Amino acid sequence: MRVAIVAEYYPRAGDPTLGIWAHHQARAARDAGADVRVLVLHRPLPPLSALRGPVRDALGSAWAAAAQPTSATIDGIRVDYVRYLSPPRGRSYSTWGAWAAPLLRRALTRLRSQFPFDLVHAHYAVPAGDAVRRAAPGVPLVVSVHGGDVLGAHRNSAAVSVALVHARLVLANSAGTARRCQDRGARRLRVVHLGTDPPPLAAPMPATPTLVTVANLIARKCVADVLEALALLGAAHPRLRYVVVGDGPERAALATLAASLGVADRVTFTGRLAPAAAVQAARGASLFVLPSVDEAFGVAYVEAMGAGVPAIGCRTEDGPEEIAAAGGGIELVPARDPRALAAVIDGLLSDPGRLQSLRAAARETVCRSFTWERCGAETIAAYQEAVRD
Repeated sequence: MRVAIVAEYYPRAGDPTLGIWAHHQARAARDAGADVRVLVLHRPLPPLSALRGPVRDALGSAWAAAAQPTSATIDGIRVDYVRYLSPPRGRSYSTWGAWAAPLLRRALTRLRSQFPFDLVHAHYAVPAGDAVRRAAPGVPLVVSVHGGDVLGAHRNSAAVSVALVHARLVLANSAGTARRCQDRGARRLRVVHLGTDPPPLAAPMPATPTLVTVANLIARKCVADVLEALALLGAAHPRLRYVVVGDGPERAALATLAASLGVADRVTFTGRLAPAAAVQAARGASLFVLPSVDEAFGVAYVEAMGAGVPAIGCRTEDGPEEIAAAGGGIELVPARDPRALAAVIDGLLSDPGRLQSLRAAARETVCRSFTWERCGAETIAAYQEAVRD
């Protein structure tokens, strides 16, 4: 089976971590038997938020966006970057599919002459799914929804609903996401979990008790709650350290908060790391902590858990709840409650036997339910279902 993948979020020369999960799913489908090519919707313009920052950062962002090569080969998969222009994100984001469609139509026509694909798999209903249904309305379309389409600021846009209705099959990253897609008109749905490649052996427990978060530093990831919990744990766990992997608009405010709480000397902000290094950092922790909200799934949890590192997420969030339902290895706390978070961390670090049991359960849960091998097989099954109609 030949599959053309269309995505906005996908690794670029200037940001190899962007949409890495979409690439990993493409690679998993390739390894499961599909022949895969990728088209990335690329705006050669930096976001306005980057332009409002320091001049050097703004120039670097602008240069990276403009200098992106037109093609690349990543892990043996050919990736072509389709350049298009559109208004700034803001309220116009739901229209980006319409802006990208003419250029995508040309790219799909050119690709099909060399690579007669059987279907298109778009990541997100907007802008990718909307652009595909405009550019190639007669081609079988599978749309993956990762949460933003049904949880983000543009979740009520007509473009999202139209793309979901148009798709032959919608792949949701959790049952909660699937319910939300159904509410928006999706006709046929499958839940396909993203995954990880567990290492051959569980990671050893670090000599120094360490919390790790891997995330974009945006408000909904609630890294501030972890900093407050760390401050509350100072007396009981004075050796406890916290490593924050990632970057984003909240970084400066989080560093200021750490200083005001008196924990700056116990917190390390690494900035954004290469994907393999970020996973390695998560797997070197005592606990992986990400008390985020609007969390549709959360690959970062299972990446840590696959090496035997227990995770902490929030109760009532689709992803953490679904991971917890699949087995042990993740603890759930109320959202935006640093005291409750501190209590769970304290309970685990103070009980080595329970922590060790949770480590074994975390690895078992991931190896059974959340591997890229399983994701690849389920993705291929979804493709076969979509082309049968």
